[in-house]
Amino acid sequence: MIEIISESKCIQCNMCVSACPTNVFDKTVNGIPVIARQSDCQTCFMCELYCPADALFVDPNPEPQSMLDEAELQRRGVLGSYRAVVGWAVNNRKPVLEFK
Repeated sequence: MIEIISESKCIQCNMCVSACPTNVFDKTVNGIPVIARQSDCQTCFMCELYCPADALFVDPNPEPQSMLDEAELQRRGVLGSYRAVVGWAVNNRKPVLEFK
């Protein structure tokens, strides 16, 4: 379930808002999206996968966690870690071929 949007890492691109199939996020005036409907999260990891700043943490546990600490998650390297698991980490990216 989506648990954290890191305000310090978020680049306000709203890719998480666009990628979410269940409309969990809302755009805001200041640009940093909010988790508006956490209970609608299907733990599909699409938001974390598409976040270019690794600013999200989706807990594999489908129940909300109330005691998560962003600093601890960052120390453990799990913010945005799903991207690395599936090979989308920045250091693993390869350019897309251009078709003409």
